Amino acid sequence: MMLLTRGAPEPSACVAGKQAPPETPPAAAVWFLHNNMASAVLKVAVRLNRCTSVALRAHSSTTPIHQGVPGSVWKLGRLNHIAIAVPNMEKATALYRDVLGATVSDMVPLPEHGVYTVFVELGNTKLELLHPLGEKSPIAGFLQKNKSGGMHHICIEVDNINSAIADLKAKNIRTLSAEPRTGAHGKPVMFLHPKDCDGVLVELEEA
Repeated sequence: MMLLTRGAPEPSACVAGKQAPPETPPAAAVWFLHNNMASAVLKVAVRLNRCTSVALRAHSSTTPIHQGVPGSVWKLGRLNHIAIAVPNMEKATALYRDVLGATVSDMVPLPEHGVYTVFVELGNTKLELLHPLGEKSPIAGFLQKNKSGGMHHICIEVDNINSAIADLKAKNIRTLSAEPRTGAHGKPVMFLHPKDCDGVLVELEEA
């Protein structure tokens, strides 16, 4: 028989009939548990990220982002050129070619527009030098009011000139002709009334 003394430890569960307290898991087991939990959380995060990406792709494919003019089927492009009316084409051409060192084109007559044109290449855009051709040239009237010449119009590219014209007419922007005409670059162009464009004569050219 085993004798108990004061201060002696309690008998084991087998002897006293009590359940033994749970043992503290070894450090290796704790590390393994934490590692598995971290891995599980990471997998859930990856799945959520994939689901979010799929949802965003689906939304972007069904919700187009409108560019250009809202609700229209045309877009405004880059500045094609700035046109300058000149009283003396040879002198103006020499200024840009010989003094400023720019590359200039040959002079080209455009009887349907009543002008001679020379283009000055500037890298990111062009200058168009205009001189009157014929008695009814619109440039002749401009030079009568501006003896030394000056800026005549700006030309901006559009991707669809017919759609642009229809849209602008619906917004009460007047044009200077009923239909587009062929411009200096062999592409359809349309001039917008300067009174509807803050005093600037705007030429649209299909890109």
